[in-house]
Amino acid sequence: MRWPILILIALVILLQYPLWLGKGGWLRVWEVDRQLQAQREENLRLEQRNAGLAAEVNDLKSGNEAIEERARFELGLTRQGEIYVQTPQR
Repeated sequence: MRWPILILIALVILLQYPLWLGKGGWLRVWEVDRQLQAQREENLRLEQRNAGLAAEVNDLKSGNEAIEERARFELGLTRQGEIYVQTPQR
């Protein structure tokens, strides 16, 4: 009576192997799902960065205020007649 039970247990184990560890098994599905979620988060971060860059490009194309702001903060330029004062940081 013991052999049929052992054969059935072995058969169940053989049938379960592809489900859990095979090429399309649950472990692989969970790993791919984790990778997909990580990629979606990265895509969202990059889309937000691209939207910011696109807004900056539109500002630079449309008017002089953005160009003037960049010149002031990045290059330290001033308008004619302005006095530049820099205070030391502690």
